[in-house]
Amino acid sequence: MNNKLSTLSGVVALTLVPALCAAKDYSVADFSEYQKVAGDLEPGDRVLLEDGVWRDVEFVFSAKGTEQEPITLAAANPGKAIISGRSNLQLAGEHLVVRGLVFKDGYTPTDSVISFRTAKPKDESDYSTIAVDTRLTEVVIDDFSNPDRYETDYWVSVYGKNNRIDHNHFSFKRNKGVTMAVKLDTEHSRENRHIIEYNYFGPRPVLGSNGGETLRIGTSHYSLSDSLTTVAHNYFEHCDGEVEIVSNKSGKNVLKNNVFFESRGTLTLRHGNGNLVEGNAFIGNGVDHTGGIRVINADQVIKNNYLSGLAGSRFGGGLVVMNGVPNSPINRYHQVDNALITGNTLVNVERIIFGAGSDEERSAAPSNSRFVNNTVINDSKESPFELHDSVKGIDFSGNKSNFETGDELEGGFKKVAGLDVSAPVLPVQKTEVGVSWYPKFEKSDRFNTEQSVNVNPGTDTILDAYASLDGAGELVLAAGDFHLSKTLLLNEALVIRGAGKGETRLTFGRKSLVDLLNGSALRLQDLSISGVRAPDDKANAVIRSDSKPMGKNSRLELLGVEVKDLDINKDFDVIKLRQSTFADHVIVKDSSFNNIKGTVLKLDSEKDDYGMYNAEYITVKNSQVNNATGGLMTVYRGGTDESTFGPHVHVDGVTVTASPAADKSGSSIVLHGVQRGLIENSHFEDSAPILVQHTVGGPVIRIDNNTYNQKPLYKVESVVPGMESTFNADNNNFSE
Repeated sequence: MNNKLSTLSGVVALTLVPALCAAKDYSVADFSEYQKVAGDLEPGDRVLLEDGVWRDVEFVFSAKGTEQEPITLAAANPGKAIISGRSNLQLAGEHLVVRGLVFKDGYTPTDSVISFRTAKPKDESDYSTIAVDTRLTEVVIDDFSNPDRYETDYWVSVYGKNNRIDHNHFSFKRNKGVTMAVKLDTEHSRENRHIIEYNYFGPRPVLGSNGGETLRIGTSHYSLSDSLTTVAHNYFEHCDGEVEIVSNKSGKNVLKNNVFFESRGTLTLRHGNGNLVEGNAFIGNGVDHTGGIRVINADQVIKNNYLSGLAGSRFGGGLVVMNGVPNSPINRYHQVDNALITGNTLVNVERIIFGAGSDEERSAAPSNSRFVNNTVINDSKESPFELHDSVKGIDFSGNKSNFETGDELEGGFKKVAGLDVSAPVLPVQKTEVGVSWYPKFEKSDRFNTEQSVNVNPGTDTILDAYASLDGAGELVLAAGDFHLSKTLLLNEALVIRGAGKGETRLTFGRKSLVDLLNGSALRLQDLSISGVRAPDDKANAVIRSDSKPMGKNSRLELLGVEVKDLDINKDFDVIKLRQSTFADHVIVKDSSFNNIKGTVLKLDSEKDDYGMYNAEYITVKNSQVNNATGGLMTVYRGGTDESTFGPHVHVDGVTVTASPAADKSGSSIVLHGVQRGLIENSHFEDSAPILVQHTVGGPVIRIDNNTYNQKPLYKVESVVPGMESTFNADNNNFSE
């Protein structure tokens, strides 16, 4: 080697050594120690949070690293630094890395758990308050939800440019607000080129309101701006918050190679133009409301996606191409124009819809678009296509199916006998996303009866037995009389099972037998309940939800239960769910209700008309209701928002007698804003009519094969005139 060159190389190497050695690791044990070092971080430095619970901490991580030497905030041991209480993290600067933290057992005091900026920039040249070239990786946010379900916040608010969010775990966001939102509210965050990849988006329970999206890119106000965000190789599992799983509201984004597993709703191209949706897999397995892709706006490309077993309808269908509003305002529905839908495979998808939402306002059918070289297979050989408006603006060619498509689409499809497509390898596996050291969701029975306690008759023996349980369990009641002098405050999943109607008898001395607290579930089975010892007071109920907001959804079942003599006062319901509380399921089977001075199921507390409601699925089967002055049920979902799935009501094999009496005002069943309703095989005797009130969406209500002796059996009203709805009443028999 040339000596001169060798000497020079040595000088350079010696010069670099001090710079490389200057990087420091700061191990911090509490928030005050963090604050001492946070303001003086240099490229290559690492701040390591020691193991333990970091409660009520608001981290500000603001520094400038370099591409070669980023500055890191991390758990000293991944997953062992737990951020809890009222806590959050704000990022600002360049080339930062956040790794290995866990947020749980708390919620953010501000509008974001993790924000990629500390404040809104002062002007277009001010980048001091936002994060660019920053990475968020191997971070867990699990049930870090505001206890008030309708308080809005975001888990991750992404600002700035060139940020990467990868290999994170997000599950069980329960309150209103998007799980992850890419923000475009200033020039600093547009054309951002963010990469969101290999993340696990775990369950997002049904919210029962608008605002339950899992991922949103942009907002309607800035939707004509380009985001250039890439969303790839993520796994969305049971993301059920509302009808939009992913809400794309900006332009030129790439949504590629993601898996949507048994998630209710769709990937929705809500606003913005020129987006690419490619290579994604939507696996519904027949789960109610599982959907695929909804297409709106111009220049969208949807290609090579695999969609299977999707049961969704209307805006939540397997593939939905919407109508637009002529000269649409920026926040409504722009016409689909120049869309390319090609190379997609749709297997056992219940509905493929063109012209969805067609009405007086949304009258602009898709134009200049192509639906070509797609394969559609249904085992039933039934066509899934619904044409809600003209499809003349769509070129159909080169498509294959195993069924007859009908005249309007026939030229664009070739029916192929024996057409079959094997399921492809998913573009990403569940094991490849998120972090390896934190468990992902697995289905389980909510009513875990591994703990079982036998309970003898007496006063408060049920309360004592419940207090002895550690978590979910079952109380097995002997035959005899039980009395509760205090309300059972339920915060777990509990089964109370008796020896049979009339054999196991319960009374209670307070305004309610059971109050459902946050996260509870209750099954009452094979027992009798009487209200004879309840106080003569207002607003009594056998079971009611807590007066406080409920973040976690409840479940309620009455199986083989007799309820009688709730006539102490004029307002005594069987089940009453109060405002800001929500049940996934309310199920009543093989039960009877006699002498009720109220309503059997009173699910109407959300009267603000913002699209909220109290229960998703309400089922009553093989039961009797006699002399219930408030009727069998009142279900209320007000407002005109179209973002939710329910409520769903099914009444089958129920006898309703004098509930309320035919000569009194009221209704035997009130369905206000219910989206899916079926009342069948039931008998209504000397009772007021069923009242159906259409308010929003495309409700489908059917009243079929019932008998009745007082006319009319039902009344139908449209609160919103001219709205799309389906109402059928068939095979109902009147006899005096």
